[in-house]
Amino acid sequence: MKIWIKYVLASILGSLAAFLLPLNITSVQKAIDFLTEISIRFGRYMLVPLLFFSMVLAIYKLRNKENLFKTALYVAAISLITSLVLVFLGILTTLLVKLPRIPISVEKMTNSASLDIPTRLLDIFPITSFSVFLDGNFLLPLLVLAGFIGAGCASDTNASKLTVNLFDSLSKVFFAVMSFFVDMFAFGMIFITCTWTILFKDLLRSGVFTPLILLLAGEFILIAFILYPLVLKFVFKEKTPYRVLYASTASLITAFFSGDINLSLGVAIKHLKESLGLKRRIAAVTAPVFSVFARGGTALVTATAFIVILRSYSGLIIPFGEIIWIGFISFLISFFLGGIPIGGAFLSLTILCSFYGRGFDAAYLLLKPMAFVLGSFATAIDTSTMMFGSYFVGSRLKMNEHRELKKYI
Repeated sequence: MKIWIKYVLASILGSLAAFLLPLNITSVQKAIDFLTEISIRFGRYMLVPLLFFSMVLAIYKLRNKENLFKTALYVAAISLITSLVLVFLGILTTLLVKLPRIPISVEKMTNSASLDIPTRLLDIFPITSFSVFLDGNFLLPLLVLAGFIGAGCASDTNASKLTVNLFDSLSKVFFAVMSFFVDMFAFGMIFITCTWTILFKDLLRSGVFTPLILLLAGEFILIAFILYPLVLKFVFKEKTPYRVLYASTASLITAFFSGDINLSLGVAIKHLKESLGLKRRIAAVTAPVFSVFARGGTALVTATAFIVILRSYSGLIIPFGEIIWIGFISFLISFFLGGIPIGGAFLSLTILCSFYGRGFDAAYLLLKPMAFVLGSFATAIDTSTMMFGSYFVGSRLKMNEHRELKKYI
């Protein structure tokens, strides 16, 4: 059975369980919470070793083939352009679709959020490089270390021959193990989807957030099902762009119901290689780097949510200067969310409210009940950017093999 079918069935079973299980019994709720947590840990268990060994090998091969600079240029350009376009799209759709006001919250702000950028920058170069293996959230330090090792191996190919062979072997082994985990993770999706559905059905009872949820759903469909495929077809002359979306099914399901970009990363890497035919040397670089820096979906959700908050407090027209400011700050914050794989959208919204000031420091509390939904749509859009962006880079560098749809996993 294909992996995406397993994930779809698991999501259906999880959603049904949320309606059928006796959630008023404390032990049942605790069991679901425990199984959800262990499922997330299971899904991310092999990610760090896979990324490390694959990244070292990828940098080594790309530098030897003199494709490293081109790859870096493509990844940087896609991260910047997609983030900018998505922020603009989020602002435009929110301004065009006038949503009803959300009732003002009387909840008080307990503490202020911060990205703590200086600490994050220091984390990239810890006191000892072995520390990078201990943090499964912030992957950039791991990628930097792997990049240095890969570049070092490429600088003296004769001396590093044994090391490269070892890393090549380990990369294949960890990919095989990761493939097993991705396959078995379908069982974990039952509990993750169940937890999400429990929260979602409680959220829908009030009906307050339904219009915003529909707007976010429309933005996701517009981006993943229309914008990205059309760009591939008409700009980059891809004959069958929707096969990228088809290959992204399992990754998008994982991203949406977990809200965890790192959890969907392992699933994405497997499908990039075995469905879309990308070589390891390119998928091992593009996917993790996009997961850290190409967070345009998070920026879009942040801008959308903030404009909805402003309109809830005041019916006045938002000045053009403020709209530009909202877009720019949302765009800027998204590049510093690499260490926040879960909840990045709500954190970004919190920081945006703090920057805006004028009594709006605690305005983000209006959307606190639907923080997990904001994360779902943001992560799903970011994952679609990761998949389409990686496929584009692989195609441009001719590092992919065409595979028939029936051979997709």
